[in-house]
Amino acid sequence: MLLATVTTGVAWALVQLISLITNLAFYQRWSFHEVSPAENSLGPVVIIVPVIGAVIIGLMARFGSKAIRGHGIPEAMEQILTNRSRIPARVTVLKPLSAAISIGTGGPFGAEGPIIATGGALGSVVGQMLSVTGSERKVLLAAGAAAGMTAIFGSPISAVLLAIELLLFEYSARSVIPVALACATAAALRVQCFGSGAVFAMPDVPVLPTQQVLAFVVLGGVVGMAAAWVSRAVYWVEDQFEKLPIHWMWWPALGAVAVGGIGYFAPRTLGVGYNNIQDMVGQALPVSLVAWLCGMKLVSWLISLGSGTSGGTLAPLLTIGAGLGTLLAFGAQGLGLDLPLGISALVGMAAMFAGASRALLASIVFAFETTQQPHALPALLAGGTAAYLASHFFSLHSIMTEKITRRGVAVPQTYLPNPLQNLNVKDVMSDDFQTVPETLTAAELGARVAAGDPAVSRRQACLLVDTEGRLTGIVTRGDLVRCEKPAKTLKELAPEILHTAFPEESVATVQARLIRYNIGRLPVVDPAEPGCILGYLGRAEILAAHTVAADEEVHEAGWLAQWHSRRQQKV
Repeated sequence: MLLATVTTGVAWALVQLISLITNLAFYQRWSFHEVSPAENSLGPVVIIVPVIGAVIIGLMARFGSKAIRGHGIPEAMEQILTNRSRIPARVTVLKPLSAAISIGTGGPFGAEGPIIATGGALGSVVGQMLSVTGSERKVLLAAGAAAGMTAIFGSPISAVLLAIELLLFEYSARSVIPVALACATAAALRVQCFGSGAVFAMPDVPVLPTQQVLAFVVLGGVVGMAAAWVSRAVYWVEDQFEKLPIHWMWWPALGAVAVGGIGYFAPRTLGVGYNNIQDMVGQALPVSLVAWLCGMKLVSWLISLGSGTSGGTLAPLLTIGAGLGTLLAFGAQGLGLDLPLGISALVGMAAMFAGASRALLASIVFAFETTQQPHALPALLAGGTAAYLASHFFSLHSIMTEKITRRGVAVPQTYLPNPLQNLNVKDVMSDDFQTVPETLTAAELGARVAAGDPAVSRRQACLLVDTEGRLTGIVTRGDLVRCEKPAKTLKELAPEILHTAFPEESVATVQARLIRYNIGRLPVVDPAEPGCILGYLGRAEILAAHTVAADEEVHEAGWLAQWHSRRQQKV
């Protein structure tokens, strides 16, 4: 909650800084009043403004941190998957500053990507200051990132879902509770900073008839195919910049030339552009202008993001999706199908978000929270799911994962629970264990093993017991091989610390203990009487537990197959 408070303050400061830079760059005045760069009167000089901002960003990236390049979420995912969620502290300053310069000088991005990255960096820094585990640091990173999204959009539930689908890859109490508290805090504070109204206000959506909901399945599928193409296009442009014979520091400036040139002919493509989304869902723009804006925003954003500047992806994707949804609905009206343009823009927006990011639930709930239109939920669910399916069919990776998979990072495709968490030690332990007196010497046990004595050669380890049969230690064959004094008793040879397992513990917990202490087996004991041996848990038993979990994926013959088999036998 403290982290969310700080992140919300940073979000407010970032928005103020973007407004200040926009006023300075396009209107030559010192003001924090929110204004769109589309209303500027600079003429052809407007082409230079994004270039100046891009040069500054290039210098910051080269001499500050390369981590400020890109749109934030893939970089956060990479740190989670490869670096135990450690993000350099300087990113918490350089990322929002570079993003403010980029957006304030006309970059076609939204403020949400940078603040999500900044909130995640803040969480990571806190996790590096405190003595926590890598998993706990990941939760702090996700909580900061989700709080940042909530502060910008006022969408706490979708922010929680986004954290689960793109950052945590798990659904558990240890992860959901902190992230949910962070988002609730950011949502409450957002009212004081930005107000309480819907971010994308639109006319009330009525209960939609069946044929329209079904039509949105088709619309979502088309937008999903477009989302897969857009994801590929971003990295195709990035690949072209990689081939340039100049230092990457200058790539953002080259991309900014295109941003400024397009901004001269299509001023609405400059800057954040949240007003464009609201105008489309509110049906305030003619279809011809929507088509022009959608196309030009796409080209400007692809070139700018591909050049490696600092910015986000969500706002441009929402703009392009809303525009495409509007155009598809307009085409459907020409074919005699009545699809409202505003609702189609809303569904297109969610479908593009779902298809490009693969955050299905987050995209649907996001569209609802930012418009506060409950009757649109069936259409959003239909269109978003169709887009998610179509995108999966046409592209293996999303816009969030393509970059890091190219670097060889394996990205989880699902957030299935660990099946070993659902199995207790008592379910898989073996009662076939071998015990020997602790007073036996290493030479004596070695001789019995060499002779093939079945009482001591069935397992890699022997459990040591005292005269009363109570567990006192464990000795492995490796310990015997490494023993330099064969006259040592097994009690003297055994490790000083005896690790054990309890029947009610999960197999996943015990497996982590084996890995942590680099051991291959554990005696299972009664927690009330640690000397009472109940069983034995080794690598073979854990592999067997994995087999039990894998059985859930084995096909079973259904009634129809069994009936067909019986008929074949009779014939």
